[in-house]
Amino acid sequence: MTSLRTSTHIHMIGIGGAGLSAIALYLIERGLKVTGSDRERSGFAKCVENAGGEVYIGHKSDQVLGADLVIRSSAVLEDNEEVIAAQVAGIPVYKRSDFLGKLMEGYQGIAVAGTHGKTTTTAMIAWVLTDLGLDPSYIIGGVANNLGANAHAGQSSQFVIEADEYDRMFLGLQPEIAVITNVEYDHPDCFQTPEDFYQAFVEFVGRLLLDGVLVVCADDRNAISLNDVAKDQGKATISYGLGLIPDRTKPDYMGHNLEIQENGAFSFEVIHNGVNLAKIFLKVPGRHNVLNALAAFAVSHFLEKPPKMVAAALGDFTGVDRRFEVRGEIAGVVVIDDYAHHPTEIRATLSAACDRYANQELWVVWQPHTYSRTTIYFEEFAHSFQAADHVIITKTYAAREAARRSELEEELVREMDHSDARFIPDFDQVSAYLSTHLHPGSVVMVLSAGDAQQIGSSVLEDLSRRTKTPDV
Repeated sequence: MTSLRTSTHIHMIGIGGAGLSAIALYLIERGLKVTGSDRERSGFAKCVENAGGEVYIGHKSDQVLGADLVIRSSAVLEDNEEVIAAQVAGIPVYKRSDFLGKLMEGYQGIAVAGTHGKTTTTAMIAWVLTDLGLDPSYIIGGVANNLGANAHAGQSSQFVIEADEYDRMFLGLQPEIAVITNVEYDHPDCFQTPEDFYQAFVEFVGRLLLDGVLVVCADDRNAISLNDVAKDQGKATISYGLGLIPDRTKPDYMGHNLEIQENGAFSFEVIHNGVNLAKIFLKVPGRHNVLNALAAFAVSHFLEKPPKMVAAALGDFTGVDRRFEVRGEIAGVVVIDDYAHHPTEIRATLSAACDRYANQELWVVWQPHTYSRTTIYFEEFAHSFQAADHVIITKTYAAREAARRSELEEELVREMDHSDARFIPDFDQVSAYLSTHLHPGSVVMVLSAGDAQQIGSSVLEDLSRRTKTPDV
C-alpha cells in the first residue's frame, strides 16, 4: 500500500458520507491535501470544505488526477468513472477497510462495533478521554456535541474508531480494545443470512490483538457469546450490562439502581465485582444509553482512569447529532431528529421519548431505509410504533439500492396495529400535515438515516412564521 508517510494528496470518492468525511477531516488535520467527490453537497461535505478540503459535486475522471491514492466508499462501485480513471493512471484505489488499519498503525486502537449504539459509544469514549486530559485521535460516524467534530488527529497514543460492520469494513482493523455493543442481523443487502452477519463479528474478534481485550454487552446473547470465542483464542474479556440474562453470570460492570431524573435521563450506580465505583447522572435519555455509558466506563476503567472522573465526564456528555437531537422548540412544540432505522432502534428511541416527555402527544415520522431492510423486518417494523400517538411513514430512502416504485410503505400502514398511522410520501406534504395538526405540548420525532431530517426544519420554520407578530 502507498505509505501515508509519503502521501501528500488523497482523493475520496463518496466524501459526503459520514465515514469518508471523518477520514477526510482527520487527514486534513494531519496536513495532507484532500479532495473528493459526491453526488450532492451534504452537511458532512460542507464540513470537509470548511476544514480546507476540496469537494466536487458529481464524478469526473480528471478529478482524481494528481492524487497519490484514492479511497472509495462502500457505496461506490468498481465501474465508477473516477475509480476507472485512477486505475488507468496507476493510482492505488482502496476501500475504507483497506485503509483504516494502516491509518491506526502505531496507536492503541479502541474500536467500537455493534448493530446499535456504536456511534454514541465511540463518542462517549472519545469525550471521556479528552475530558480527562488526553488528546486521542478519533473517527466517529456522527458529530459529537461535546467535541464539536466527528474526527480529530490527536497527540496521545489512543485512536478511538467506530468499527462499521457494513461491507465488513471492521475486518481491516486490528484493535487493542474491541467493544461489541450488540449483534442483531442487519444490512441484508450485504449479509445474506443472520449467520453470515454473526460470522463477521466472529472474524472481528479474531482481528483483536492477542494481548488485547474484548468488551461486550452481557445483555445481548449474541454479543456475550463472543466472549467464548475470544477466550478460546487466549484473549482477555470484560462484560458490562444490567444483568438481564438470568442464565449468565453477572457482568463485570453492572448498572444498578436505575432511576429516571427530572431531565428524563437515567442515573445509575456502576458496580464492578461487587464494589460500587461511581454514580452516573446522564444527560442523554434512554435505557440504551445506560448500556452505552457502561461500555465507555468499562473501557476507561481498563485504561486506569479514575472512576469518579469518568462518571463526571459521562454525566457531561450531551450526545451526537441526529441521535435524539432536539432541533428546536417553538410554540410549545418540540422537534427531534434521530437516526433510528431498525426496529430495535425505533423501540429504544420511542421509549426514551416517553421517559423524557411523559404524558405529551408523540408524533413520529419514519423514513424507511432501504427496501431490503424494510422487507426483511416487515413484521417487526409494523409492531415497533406502539409508543407513538401518531405515525407518518414517508417514501423509502433507497440509499445504495436502486430506487423503485414500491407499495411497501402502504402495506406497512395496513399491517400496523396502530390507531393513527398513515403513508404520506412527499416531504412537503408531511410538513404541511404536521403544521395543521400540532399544538402546544406536541413532540415530533423524525426518524431517518436518509434525507428526511429536512421535515423537522420545515416544521420549525412554519411554526416560527406563525408565531411572529405582524408588523404594525
